[in-house]
Amino acid sequence: MSEPRAGRTAAPEVAVIVVAAGSGSRLGRPEPKAFAPLRDRIVLEHALAGVAGMRTPVEVVVVAPESHLAAARAAAPGATVVPGGPTRQDSVARGLAALSAPVRIVLVHDAARALTPSALFDRVVEAVREHGEGVVPGLAVADSLKRVAPDGAIDGTVDRTGLAAAQTPQGFPRGVLERAYAAAERVETDDAALVAAIGHPVRLVPGEALAFKITTPVDLSRATEILGGAQRTGVGVDAHALEPGTPLWLGGVPWPDAPAGLAGHSDGDVACHALVDALLSAAGLGDIGSRFGTEDPRYAGASGATFVREAVALLAGEGWRVLGASVEVIANAPRIGPRRAEIEAVLSALVGAPVTVSGTTSDGLGLTGEGRGVAAVATALLARA
Repeated sequence: MSEPRAGRTAAPEVAVIVVAAGSGSRLGRPEPKAFAPLRDRIVLEHALAGVAGMRTPVEVVVVAPESHLAAARAAAPGATVVPGGPTRQDSVARGLAALSAPVRIVLVHDAARALTPSALFDRVVEAVREHGEGVVPGLAVADSLKRVAPDGAIDGTVDRTGLAAAQTPQGFPRGVLERAYAAAERVETDDAALVAAIGHPVRLVPGEALAFKITTPVDLSRATEILGGAQRTGVGVDAHALEPGTPLWLGGVPWPDAPAGLAGHSDGDVACHALVDALLSAAGLGDIGSRFGTEDPRYAGASGATFVREAVALLAGEGWRVLGASVEVIANAPRIGPRRAEIEAVLSALVGAPVTVSGTTSDGLGLTGEGRGVAAVATALLARA
């Protein structure tokens, strides 16, 4: 925004209204939320960085509190800065009124979603262009939802099927959004609700985990950690009994000469399962049982490699990358040494980082020492992407 990119037109047809006028009382800071420090910059500056990375030339309008107009102008050189209103809806209306004539598509974005990737802005613009409808990015609801009575008693469980948590930026044809605001009779929770109220269709596109909203001190700490390149370690352990007549998969590779395989809902690959638990635990994303439980028919007979790939995708969605991992297999047989390099190559390719593999025994003790099963222990090191 401070310097237009080469080839950008003087009069863009796409505008982004960045709403930064909220007080952010739940954040517990003296300044408005968009002007709270977030590592080396303020929240608003981080939000604007996502806008600046868009492929599409854009006009930027920042709506800020009267008390922080100068700070907003300093954070957004080249943007139009206007004072906000008493509600978010009033603030967006003021941003709309400040748009230049050539603008045909409008994105409305909350500055509090400061880490939203540029790709999400581009995705929303492309969807508005393709369909001519309102567009909302969103993520599937992962938590169980409960209906609660006024006295605090749980009154039922809400079916999550078809539910999504809405994010911003939300995009619209300009004329549609202006008509929706002109017809507004009440305050809605977001711009999509206003557009839907006038009968115009609104569709969902995939959102981004990094587009979370900074509302509380915990959210601010999370954003700070992401920007700081924090590292985390995790540990995973798995064990399965041997079952004669079952094919053996271990470390992501088959062992066709083994007399018994590992019993389980999937292929029982303890090395892969322990690795998945290490990855998930490092990211604070639960464990293999909570993510890929035995009650899910999709994972019946699934390979260990499938679980590793899906775990890595979950990490990426939460802004983590794998720096490295280690897996130790505990068993009387098979011997890992002769195939160590092969297993390391397979697992390293799956996680996109070096994975070392070793084997040991338990000196005749317990499930593995008595030859009744195989166990594995894994560790993983992650860093923010």
